[in-house]
Amino acid sequence: MDSPVTTGTQREGGQRLGPLHVVYVDSDDGDASEVRTTLSAADDEFDVRVCETADDALSALEDGAVDCVVSEYQLPDRDGVALLRAIRDSRPTLPFLLFTDDGDERVASDAISAGVTDYLTKTPLAEQTAVLRQRIAAAVSERHAETRILDRMTDAFFALNEDWEFTYLNDRGRQVIADAAEIATEDDDLLGRDIWEAIPSAVGTEFHEQYHRAMREQEAVSFEAYYDPLGTWFEVNAYPSASGLSVYFRDVTERREHERELGQREETLRETYRVVSRKDLDLEAKVERLLDIGREALGTDIAALSRIEGDTYVFEIVRDPTGETEAGDTVPLAATNCERAVVEEETLVLADIASDAPDLTERAGFTEMGITCYLGTPVVVDGEVYGTFCFYDTEPREPFTDWEVTLVELMGNWVSYERERERHREELTRERNRLEDFANVVSHDLRNPLNVAFGRLELIAAEYDGDTEHVAAARRALERMDELIEDVLALARGGDRVVDASAVALDDVVTAAWDTVESGDATLALVDEDARLTGDATRLQQLLENLFRNALEHGGESVTVRVGALPNGRGFFVEDDGPGLSEDDREQVFERGYTTSDDGTGFGLAIVKQIAEAHGGDVAVTESEAGGARFEVTGIPAG
Repeated sequence: MDSPVTTGTQREGGQRLGPLHVVYVDSDDGDASEVRTTLSAADDEFDVRVCETADDALSALEDGAVDCVVSEYQLPDRDGVALLRAIRDSRPTLPFLLFTDDGDERVASDAISAGVTDYLTKTPLAEQTAVLRQRIAAAVSERHAETRILDRMTDAFFALNEDWEFTYLNDRGRQVIADAAEIATEDDDLLGRDIWEAIPSAVGTEFHEQYHRAMREQEAVSFEAYYDPLGTWFEVNAYPSASGLSVYFRDVTERREHERELGQREETLRETYRVVSRKDLDLEAKVERLLDIGREALGTDIAALSRIEGDTYVFEIVRDPTGETEAGDTVPLAATNCERAVVEEETLVLADIASDAPDLTERAGFTEMGITCYLGTPVVVDGEVYGTFCFYDTEPREPFTDWEVTLVELMGNWVSYERERERHREELTRERNRLEDFANVVSHDLRNPLNVAFGRLELIAAEYDGDTEHVAAARRALERMDELIEDVLALARGGDRVVDASAVALDDVVTAAWDTVESGDATLALVDEDARLTGDATRLQQLLENLFRNALEHGGESVTVRVGALPNGRGFFVEDDGPGLSEDDREQVFERGYTTSDDGTGFGLAIVKQIAEAHGGDVAVTESEAGGARFEVTGIPAG
């Protein structure tokens, strides 16, 4: 394409900047003179240069600005269509009008194939010259409109002929190509130049390969490629034709950079998840890896998890490649930036401490340790600030992004959660140890005297020749004490989580549990004989024993107890046709020590819940179809 700058008719605000520069090619002096006179007389609208030969016309195009070429068909050195083809090689869009009476249908067809803008007969010359003036103005105006559209495009654009020479560049394309060619240029510096000679660094690149493929295969290509000399990613669409290549391209570096950053962020989050979900690492090892992930993501050298002990700042876990700070080191809290995060209980973000928080430059962290940028978030355990999770460096940096701040806060929140959970585990362990100690006391210090009492009672019964009323009452009291001891021991030792679960036949464990209770006239109905449970057989049997005893205790001697699997393998149920439980009783029935029976210990259903939870499940009570109690144990697969 030819350049839009080499015209004398561009308009601004509706004002014409100069006459239309027309090259008229005709060897007939008379016709040429009349055409020149007619066009030039129109209010200085046209500046006409007459050429007698095609070669003269081509030279005129090189000498100055030309808006339009008008040519006779018959010329001394070649015909008008041949001249049109020669012009189209360098200026594909320059308006070209064939003005002749020597043509025919074949000439018109050839002219159209060569890209003629308009075709007009000369006769009668005076009338047709007036028409010619209108046709020239319309053709130039249309070309200028197309040029303005291309120049206003946000995309860069350039056109090449079949010899890889620039024939047109819009403003954005001209700027990019000039930068790539490392020249300060106007249009004339690039038009007609071979693209690969102007930009030798592009030879052998994907641009070179794709453009050649488009021309070779005559198929459009679309691609994205990085041009290293400009440090820029381009999105390119190239459209070939028989006469050259039209290329539209745009700078997508910002989008590619954004995509790269998103990819890095996703990888950072994936790596963070991989670390926190590993079961083979303890908390300290996980925190060390999180500090390393954060250092890489933020670009800071040093990172630490601290704890606060009164007015002292203790470095608990440290990642410092310089070795100047190690775990266990302490400094006064008032000397650190962390104090502000601790006091305000908010994330502290300082890309440049000197400018962001000048008052902190008086602290030892700045004056002695040389900390000039800081990002830290408080670690909160059970509602109190435990310490800080922070990253810092000895050089100021660009402001921390929202993403970076969020990442640190997420990591800090996870550390808070893990520290809190660790504290709770320690408390549970201490409680469990106390329960174990208590169970040992109960088992040894109470069981032995109880056994002595049973033995003495039997001697008394034998001496008095059988049970008396007082002996029977004493035996019931001792048996009651024995039941309490058994239930307390079950509670104390039954909370350990089930690890080695196995498949258990529901029929087997139900039958074993029923055989241990005094069922009397009660009836057991197993709904799903082939069902299987997944759990600890011994503890599941204990769970069922307690549910059976509860049904017999509250349902009477002739109660019917039904057992079966819940739909979709969610668990199993135990229900009876007894009097059931009120709404108030259902809310309290699993509490330790709660009972509605004078003979109950209040521990049976608490043990049921404890065993269900040890399997990772739960138990709930509702009403059976017969109006009795229905217990549903969920989370223990059954089916």
